[in-house]
Amino acid sequence: MARKGKVSRKTKETDVHVEVNIDGSGKAEIATTIPFLDHMLELLAKHGFMDCTIRAKGDTSVDYHHLVEDVGISLGEALKKALGDKEGIRRYGTASVPMDESLCRVSMDISGRPYLVFNADFGSKKIRDFDPNLFFDFFKSLSDCMGITLHINVIYGKNPHHIVESVFKAFARALDVAASFDGRIKGVMSTKGSL
Repeated sequence: MARKGKVSRKTKETDVHVEVNIDGSGKAEIATTIPFLDHMLELLAKHGFMDCTIRAKGDTSVDYHHLVEDVGISLGEALKKALGDKEGIRRYGTASVPMDESLCRVSMDISGRPYLVFNADFGSKKIRDFDPNLFFDFFKSLSDCMGITLHINVIYGKNPHHIVESVFKAFARALDVAASFDGRIKGVMSTKGSL
């Protein structure tokens, strides 16, 4: 049985709909009105072998912040639903991914305890008109709503596009490992008996 999650979130600032199947093949239908965010979410689906539909719009004439954050919230909630009771999953996942001159390592624990470490310095660099510092808010919202401990460490990099791409690909691959099943695990991977 495929593990799926669906979330719709509508506020005065944004309207977001997310559907995920974490046992998919990497198909993505993404339309957030922010082209660079669309590109990163497509990479997430492809490299995480996750089918993902995201439709989102918001007050981007004011700022991209509300929409980026609310997509993170909705995606986190949908992934949490898809993971269900977490029985039999590996729980931990780590991946290092290079993108040209950039290298990022992501480690996660599907623990039920949200926490984010985000070591990526973009300074004041932008990608066209997009501020990559907004991805802190994206991953903070995602980790809080998904209930995961998430460590994102950019080891080095110069080009902000390459840095962000290495972050999303590493996150996708770490999630694929952490959410995968291991036949040796009975119940959840915790001595407490719950996550």
